[in-house]
Amino acid sequence: MKSQQTTRRLVTSAMLIAVASVLALVSEFIPFLQLRFGGTLTLASMLPIILISYMYGLKWGLGSAAVYAVIQIFMGFKTVAALFTPDSDSYMALWMAICVVLLDYFLAYTSLGLGGIFARKKGGCLRLVLGGVVAQVICYAFHVLSGFLFYGAWADWFFTESAAKDLAISGWIMEHLSGRGLALLYSLIYNALYMLPEIVLTAAVAALIYRIPAVSKNFERR
Repeated sequence: MKSQQTTRRLVTSAMLIAVASVLALVSEFIPFLQLRFGGTLTLASMLPIILISYMYGLKWGLGSAAVYAVIQIFMGFKTVAALFTPDSDSYMALWMAICVVLLDYFLAYTSLGLGGIFARKKGGCLRLVLGGVVAQVICYAFHVLSGFLFYGAWADWFFTESAAKDLAISGWIMEHLSGRGLALLYSLIYNALYMLPEIVLTAAVAALIYRIPAVSKNFERR
């Protein structure tokens, strides 16, 4: 019986990881999901990973999320490879490139495994939504840390030459901030442009899915 349950978990988790990967991949080819500042809003691609954690617990969820993180590294191979390629504009010192991969990919996506943090508390749908929000906020925090530490040099360009220069507060920001403060604000805003809509969309889809009786019943059968 236990082996059957384990097999079922493995099959279900594999299917959800596959769904998450396909949603992320398809999103790359939808023009209106590509933000003008850079980054991609996906079709709630993080939700399947959050569901794994909600259904099977944090330990299983984090393990599944780690697998998904590795898949994301391979899916973003062109971007990742550029960090290690001397002729690339994205080239970095080896230790910096490794840190970026760890923060932006492995740790960020593995944190989605925290989506089941409230699974055993009262609240039904709210538990799933709040767990997903917490997991994605942590994912966002890893992206922010990476941007702050390794991409802060782009802050001046972001607020003066990119599409962000049209923001009403860009002039004020450049007048009052510089150095690490400017780098941190740049990373906060840049990553929020795609992560905040992603969090809202994921929460909305999670709530809709949970309201399907057959689905919610399966979620609670842990």
